[in-house]
Amino acid sequence: MARFLKTPMRTAALLTACAALTAPHMASAQLFLVEPAFAKGPIDGSDPLVGLPIPGATAEEQRAHLVWNLRSGLNVAALQCQFSPYLRSVDNYNSLLAHHSGELANAYAALTGYFKRVHGPKAGMKSFDDYSTTTYNNFSTMQAQYGFCQVAGSIAKEALTHPKGELHLVAANRMRELRSSLTPAYDRIGTFNPGAVPIIQLPPLQASCWDKKNRLKKNCSG
Repeated sequence: MARFLKTPMRTAALLTACAALTAPHMASAQLFLVEPAFAKGPIDGSDPLVGLPIPGATAEEQRAHLVWNLRSGLNVAALQCQFSPYLRSVDNYNSLLAHHSGELANAYAALTGYFKRVHGPKAGMKSFDDYSTTTYNNFSTMQAQYGFCQVAGSIAKEALTHPKGELHLVAANRMRELRSSLTPAYDRIGTFNPGAVPIIQLPPLQASCWDKKNRLKKNCSG
């Protein structure tokens, strides 16, 4: 039977091989072993996927509509995703509100202006309140919570890396993905293929293959 001597060189060789097996294959996802394939791609504020329709809105109002829907979704995530401390959903959302406060204030003004223009001053504010409530409710999910929380957490972190005034760019690039994440997604554990794991060739560990200076003998290296 081969005898394994715990010399520094042989131990290091074993540890290096094990690290090579694991490090390149660490999952990038936080809540999934396999990243869900949610639909991605840019989206315009006039796209029905963004949220409730606002017919007759100007380009500025459509952009505000896009930003407001993103903020609403991240607000819901801050409430629903606290089960995962790693996502930092509350802290990141609060930081986002502070960092992009100016753009959010402009979006609020543009949207309330739209509803007042369309429905009148008094009825307009009531319509805006209804619009906001329905928008929040449309992001609430239980069956798709993990996927939604992971995408929302990623969006919030990205938004904090953008300069002030660029939240609309994040919304345009990530809203399709956020809406898509409301569809239940499950880990594809059943598709795991052991053959896809690379087999690392370990050096021979028997004492006869190592000289007195812990160097691998040539007749054992091939």
